[in-house]
Amino acid sequence: MLFFGAHMIANSWLQIPEAEMTLVALSPAIFFVAISSVMRGYFNGRQNIKATARSQTLEQVFKTSLTIILVEIIAIISNVSTQWMAGGATLATTLATMAGFGYLYLYYKTRSKEIANEIKSTVNYKYERVKTIIKKILLVSIPIALTAIMSSLNKNIDSFTVVRSLKQFMPEDMAISQYGILGGKVDMLTSLPLSINVAFATALVPAISAAKAKKDKNTITEKTSFSLLTSMLIGLPCTIGMCIFSGPILNLLFPNASDGAIVLQISSLTIIFTILDQTINGALQGYGKLKIPAISLGIRCSCKTNFKPDFSTDSRNRS
Repeated sequence: MLFFGAHMIANSWLQIPEAEMTLVALSPAIFFVAISSVMRGYFNGRQNIKATARSQTLEQVFKTSLTIILVEIIAIISNVSTQWMAGGATLATTLATMAGFGYLYLYYKTRSKEIANEIKSTVNYKYERVKTIIKKILLVSIPIALTAIMSSLNKNIDSFTVVRSLKQFMPEDMAISQYGILGGKVDMLTSLPLSINVAFATALVPAISAAKAKKDKNTITEKTSFSLLTSMLIGLPCTIGMCIFSGPILNLLFPNASDGAIVLQISSLTIIFTILDQTINGALQGYGKLKIPAISLGIRCSCKTNFKPDFSTDSRNRS
């Protein structure tokens, strides 16, 4: 759908025609990301975080190196066409996801017999009907999937609303440029602490789930409290640092395009809340309260979509 609908999405929904090639190049990654996510979830559930970490490290190494190589090659071939260069950079992301999936698949194949013997030797091992297994998976996965969809939707709301709103006050190319500051530089910087904290949220789910199965409330409390404390230690300094030093940070990382200090200051205030939200969601999912994170994200998306300021001409005249 993304591959064949890229033209409509780029022109009608995003109103950024130059994004069509990027969407086309990104579309194959959806399949590999979906399968890789299942395999990573499986290894995380077994508390084998090494497999996930190695695959993600390999993916990032491929992504970084291939992005540089492909962008340089396409720049030479296309006479520095930014549209094709962006597509090439996104293609590197797709190839990197394939590499991460390849590692997970090979790792699982080499360990499958060992895992099967380990499962059969456990005390609670028993055969279950496929329908029963599918039902159990759906009862857990549907609320978590809704949470992931809401999270992704929350990130993409700006792509549908920011450019449309800014075009009322400035030319389209300038509106796209301003959105690029938000979606490119600012979101990248504010997402960095979240990517560090996601490890604690991910590890919290199987740990709390196992403790709940053993009815060990003390372990649940200790692990949740420790994870929340760690999240605060990560999020609070990042929030304060980016809020105070937004200008120097952008000047250091983007010396030729350092605009966006005010946007970074405002966005940095969300870091601490989003990090705590990540950790609490992990604790709730591990405890079996799967609907609460989905409802919370649904409310967030609704507020972000509906509570947009009215920038119409009549509204400005009334003001």
